[in-house]
Amino acid sequence: MPAPGNRIGPHFLRHPELTLPPAPSVLALTPLQRMFSLAAVIAASFGVGLTFGVGAPLTALTLEQWHQPNWFIGLASALPSLAVLLVLPFAPAWAARMGAVPAILSGCVCTAGGYIAMYYFQSPVAWLVIRFVMCSGLALPWLIGETWINAASLPETRGRVIALYAISFFMGFAAGPAILDITGITGIWPFLAGAAGPFLGGIPILIAARFAPDMTQEDQTMSVWSAMWLAPLGIAGGFIAGSVEMSYFSLLANVGVAGGMPSDDALHLLALLTLGGGVLQFGIGWLADKFKRSHVLLAMCAAFVVLSLALPWALSASMFAAAMAFVLGGIVLGFYTVGLAVIGDEVSLKDLASANAAFLVMYSIGGITGPLIAGSAMTLAPVGGFVAAVSAIVLSSAAAIIFMERRRKQPGMLAVAPF
Repeated sequence: MPAPGNRIGPHFLRHPELTLPPAPSVLALTPLQRMFSLAAVIAASFGVGLTFGVGAPLTALTLEQWHQPNWFIGLASALPSLAVLLVLPFAPAWAARMGAVPAILSGCVCTAGGYIAMYYFQSPVAWLVIRFVMCSGLALPWLIGETWINAASLPETRGRVIALYAISFFMGFAAGPAILDITGITGIWPFLAGAAGPFLGGIPILIAARFAPDMTQEDQTMSVWSAMWLAPLGIAGGFIAGSVEMSYFSLLANVGVAGGMPSDDALHLLALLTLGGGVLQFGIGWLADKFKRSHVLLAMCAAFVVLSLALPWALSASMFAAAMAFVLGGIVLGFYTVGLAVIGDEVSLKDLASANAAFLVMYSIGGITGPLIAGSAMTLAPVGGFVAAVSAIVLSSAAAIIFMERRRKQPGMLAVAPF
């Protein structure tokens, strides 16, 4: 980690007299160095998003073309989340041993190599193994990128900076299917497009390597489960984000059809959900910077439940359903933005990677359990069951946030984890 006043980086970034005194969880950088550092990691997140955005549809469509059963396609689609979930508990220690930039680049190389291997080994079973390995590697740039963005962000602008980071990732993810529309899913071009994602992610990281957080100082003895107690409000935001994001993005079109909408209109709801997530994100980040972030989380929980409960009535009027999907998209992705900002507020630099890993673990757990609960509820009532399930998840999480917030106001009452 560069000390205040160090003359590092390109000539136009050497302004030691502008160095700000660092907060406990903020890198000591000059304003121009900070801007350069943040721009690099925000640009890199586009490449990581592109990697996910190409891989998911390419795998599902190719396996369908190979006449694989639905359960096999579902297994292949779930592998990225499973791989990331299994690797994350160990990733902070690996990053501490390797350093932030080498760890990110090794993950990028592993992922890019995986796409090339998929082209040369055209076998369903081989693809399962390759996808698991490459997505395990992708956990490193994902984790370290979020640790970096938190470490380099100033508290007063952290919400907006993380919103830009999320928008960049989201744009990369959305670009994946658009690229496959051009390249198709056969031949080498779609695989080269997938490999370009980690390549694009690695270049800005390499350029800004001197402004990366010093992860060799990370506490390697702390488990991910213990790290959850470093910022429980942020961790709760991660769980909510994974649950409702995956539930809505996976099942909203089905809910729309079940509510009487034509299939094309139901798919338009999904597109509007996606659009709202990107367009409204910066505004949510602004709110998180202007108001107490726990209060913003609770306000989003309340808005989410109200809109979700109104969904069955909105489905009968396409204009209302469209507007609701747009706003819900912003809220759904906003849980991730605000939750991640809370992590940066409450955790010191030496524990930041472990806390971010805990955040992503809970996000992944939410992403697995949320759709399972909502999908099961839909078997009883296709629309009402979905609404009841996602509302119950958010209400119970909001109750946990209120409980933890009250405990924090009582000195010594919020105990550390007993493991």
